Amino acid sequence: MFRMTETFISHNNIISPLGFSSVEVVDAIENNRTGLACYENFQNINYNIIAAIIEDDLLRKHFDKPSSEEQFTKLEKAMIASVQSVLDQSQIEITERVGLIVSTTKGNIEILENNSGFSQERTYLWRLGEILKEQLGFKNDAIILSNACISGLASVLVAKRLIEQSVYDDVIIVAGDVVSSFVITGFNSFQALSNSICRPYSKDRDGINLGEAACSVLITSDKGKLANESLEIVSGSSINDANHISGPSRTGEGLYRSVKNALKAADNKINSVDFISAHGTATEYNDEMEAIAFNRLDLQHVPLNSLKGYFGHTLGASGLLETIVGMHSLYRNTLYKTHGFGLMGLSKSLNVITETRKKNINTMLKTSSGFGGCNAAVIFKKTYQNDAN
Repeated sequence: MFRMTETFISHNNIISPLGFSSVEVVDAIENNRTGLACYENFQNINYNIIAAIIEDDLLRKHFDKPSSEEQFTKLEKAMIASVQSVLDQSQIEITERVGLIVSTTKGNIEILENNSGFSQERTYLWRLGEILKEQLGFKNDAIILSNACISGLASVLVAKRLIEQSVYDDVIIVAGDVVSSFVITGFNSFQALSNSICRPYSKDRDGINLGEAACSVLITSDKGKLANESLEIVSGSSINDANHISGPSRTGEGLYRSVKNALKAADNKINSVDFISAHGTATEYNDEMEAIAFNRLDLQHVPLNSLKGYFGHTLGASGLLETIVGMHSLYRNTLYKTHGFGLMGLSKSLNVITETRKKNINTMLKTSSGFGGCNAAVIFKKTYQNDAN
C-alpha cells in the first residue's frame, strides 16, 4: 500500500569535533569555528594530515554505557550515543512500527588495521546494524545503506518511502564514519588530500580534508512528534550517471537529473528554492561538476554553501550531517558562510555564501554526490511551526 502523506525530518543529534549536540555544533558554525586541525603521525601515517577528529576522551564522557565502553568501537560508541540522544529528545516508544536505517561508507574498517581485539566479523556492515539494534532496543533488523558519500542523504529518501508505503510509522536514521589509515591512504592515492583547510569552489582549491561524525534523525509523519526545527521532506531523487568509478560527470548529468526530478516531484508545493546546501568537496572536478549542473538548472543565483571547511568530508555521514545543519539554518533564518572560500575558481558562476548573514529562508535543496557516479537531491521546507525569528 502506498499512501500520499507528509513526512518530516524531526529530532536530531550531531556528534562531531565541533560538539556533541546539534545546537552546540550549529553555534560553533555561527561563530566561524572549524573542527579541522593538523595531525602528525596519525595512525602511524608518515605525513601530516588536516582532519576533523573526535577526541576519544570527550566521546567517552558522552557514552552512557561506561561499564561496557571497551566493548564498542569508536564508530559504534558515537552512533549509539547519537541515536540515544534522539530517542531521549523525541520520547518515542520503540515498537515493531519503528525502523532503523544505518548509513556508513566504511563502517568499522579500521579493525583490519590494528590489533584492536575486535573480531574481523565486526567489519561487516550487517554486524554493525546488529550491534546498534541490540544496544538500542530496536525490534526490527537494521536496514544498511552504504552508497558512498550519498548514503546519509539517500537514507532520508528511503525512510520517507518506507513511511509512505506503511512499512513503518517512524524511522530513525543514524549515519557515521571515522577516519582510518585505509581511508586516508585511499584518498591520498588519488592525490585528493589538501595540506591546508579545504577551500570549496575556490580558484586555489587543491583537495579535501577528512572528518569524523555520527548523526541521527527521526523521520515521521506524525505532527505530534515534531521538533521546532523540523522540516517537511517535500521530494527527492537519486540518479547514478555511471560516469567513472571515482570521477564525476563532466556535464554534471547525474546531479542535474537528480535535482530536476526532485523539483518536478515538488510540483506546486514550493514557490522557489531559497538555499542550496551543496556537496562542495573542494576537489577540482567535483566543484566544477556542481557548478555546471546548477547552471543547467538555472539555480546559479540561489545562495549556496559547502560545510566541508567546518567538518571535513565525513563520507557516509556528510549528507545527513549537512541536512541537520540546514534544518537549523532554516529555523534560525541564517545562511552560513562557506568556510575557506576565496576567489571563485569555476567555469560557471555560483552564488557562494561568503559571510554568515540573516535571511528569511523557507526551502532548502540538499545535494550529495559520490564515487561510482551516485547523486542525490532532496527538497525540504519549513513546517507550520518552525520560525525562531
